[in-house]
Order: sequence, then C-alpha cells, then structure tokens
Amino acid sequence: MSKVVILGGGLHPFGRYPEKSFRELTRVAISNCLDDAGVQFSAIQAAFCGRVYAPMGTGLEVITQFGETGIPIINIEQACSSSSTAFRQAVWAIEQGIYDLVLVVGFEKMERGPVEIAASDSYDLRMGQSLAPANYGLKSQIYMDRYGATAEQFAAVSVKSHANAKLNPYAQYRKEVTIQEVMESRMIATPITLLQCSPTSDGASAVILSSATKARQYRNTHGEVYVTGWACGTDSYGDDDSDELEPCVTRLSNELYERAAIGPEDIDVVQLHDAFAPAEIIRMEAMGLAPEGSGARFVSEGKTGIDGPVPINTDGGLISRGHPMGATGLAQIIEILRQLRQEAGPRQVQGAPKIGVCHNSGVGGINMHSFSR
Repeated sequence: MSKVVILGGGLHPFGRYPEKSFRELTRVAISNCLDDAGVQFSAIQAAFCGRVYAPMGTGLEVITQFGETGIPIINIEQACSSSSTAFRQAVWAIEQGIYDLVLVVGFEKMERGPVEIAASDSYDLRMGQSLAPANYGLKSQIYMDRYGATAEQFAAVSVKSHANAKLNPYAQYRKEVTIQEVMESRMIATPITLLQCSPTSDGASAVILSSATKARQYRNTHGEVYVTGWACGTDSYGDDDSDELEPCVTRLSNELYERAAIGPEDIDVVQLHDAFAPAEIIRMEAMGLAPEGSGARFVSEGKTGIDGPVPINTDGGLISRGHPMGATGLAQIIEILRQLRQEAGPRQVQGAPKIGVCHNSGVGGINMHSFSR
C-alpha cells in the first residue's frame, strides 16, 4: 500500500459568522490549505467533504468555486466525525492507489441550542438520552462515584482548554477562565456546567493528502508528516456488557496502536473529542494515556497541559476552539500537523514531538488516526 502524507492544512477561524456563506467559509480554509501545501487546485484528483447541516449539493458548490475540473466530489455525514470520516476515506483511496492527490474539506454553520443525537422515535429519544449533555452527565456521575473525582477536577479541563485557546488565533473562545467561573456558570447536566460544554459554531477546515511518491513533486520545507494508522467503529452488543465507560474507545485505541506499531507511551501530543469536559478525562483513560481512575488527577496536576507529559487538546479542543460539527475532525488533524511540524507558535509542545493521535466521535462511528514525522 502507498504511504499517505499530509501536504498541508488550512482553517477558517471558528466562531459565529451569520453573514458568511458556506462558500465564503470554505474559500478561506481551502485557499490557506492550497498555499500551505504548495499545490494548484487543478492538480487535485478527488475531493471528500464532511458536513452535517449543509443543504444537498453544498460539497459540489464549495469545491467548484475553485474550478470545474471534473473530479469526483464525495459528501459525507457522520455528525461530529463527518470530516474525519472524509479524511479516512481519502486515506484509504490513496493507500489503495486509486488517487495520489486528494483534497478533504469540512464545513459547518450551526444554530444555537442543544443538538439531538438520537434518531426520531428511537429508544434513546424515549428514555431522554437524545441530548448529549444528558449522556455525558450520567457517565460523569458514574466516574465520580467509582473513583472519587470531584466536579472541580472536571472544571479544570475547561480551565486548561481556555488557556490553550487563548494562544490559538483560530479559536472561538480566546479568554482564560478560573475554576470558580467554570463552577459558577449555569448548570446544564449535573455535574456539567455551561463552561464545560462545547459551543455550536461556524467554521471550515481543509487538508491535502498525497501518496509519498507524489509528495516528492512538491517543495516541502516543513518536513513530511505521515498518516501511520487508523481505526474506526461503533458500539457493539459486547460493549453493553462491559463495566468500562468508553469500551469502544478502548477497543479502537488498541486497534490503532497495533496498526501503527506504537503504544500510548509513545504518543507526544493528542487531540481528543472533548464535547464536554468530563469526556476528556474518561477518554484519556480509555486510550491508555492515564491509569484507570487517575485521569481527573492528571488534569488537576497539569499533566495534560502544553508543558505536561501528556499534552491534550493544545488548540483549546472542542470546548474552546469551537465545534462546527462538519469541520471539527479536520481541525483536530490540522493541530497535530502543526505540532509535528513545530509550527504551533506559543502553544507548541516542546521536545520536537514525533507522534500524534486524534480521537473524534460522531453518530455512526468513532474515528482514530495516528501520525508521525
């Protein structure tokens, strides 16, 4: 199989842009990506688009604004993991030799308010579990009961995320907060308060992937970053019998590590789907980044900060960078790209990180990817 290289990435800042269209948001992200990769749009052989709320045909609209070159344009919807799914499909296409230069784009414009995560008339909807805060709140309470974690330790995730986002010019919320401010913000789903929730957002992200052979045709002053592994899947009936809070993440993490020939101890920087603050703690344990029951302490002791031994969500994560659902997965990957290239500026992880991992959850699957330089 062909090795896959990330040639470049680009973003439109995340936030609220009611005056901007999908074309305008993606024009910025794709232009930045093409410039970063040193690639002309006319050379792109296929495009994969991740989006959730955009109307039918929007992928065609945002791609062909750069030229009607006759390439296939594939639209993918997997809720929060839409663009990481598009990324995975592009990786597979290059690995199998179908294409050797592919554009992947994620974009979103979202309304304010909570997001339904269950199908209409489903069991989850009838049981009141169709809203994400309810699910995360219940898992958080189980975690607290099992391991003695405190609400203040969950709040520390948000404090860390906001501090990181202050250093990120593309983040939606670039203001630091205190534990007290997080704890005193409005209660959403006990123990999760408002400042522990990711916002609904507008934004766009884009990356260009190539085969290793094709990458040699482009002047690359950054150093090559390779996609070294992937894992994807959904919950299974077997997971229902587990006492783990995130058994699917554990299973997929093990698949990823085996495929990439790494262990959690080898990872230098992590992007993790923190739709709500407690998720970062629970999922870091499921990924083997902290011993069971110790994730809350890891965060409160600063071990997941930019200067800590396990840097997580160095760009502010979903909580502070923002969460335009169709663009989030690629934004995570772009942050790993910046970190491995040592281009992250004031939020750069020290020690020349070599291995990064992304975890992105969605409705219809979890995607995990590993990268190395």
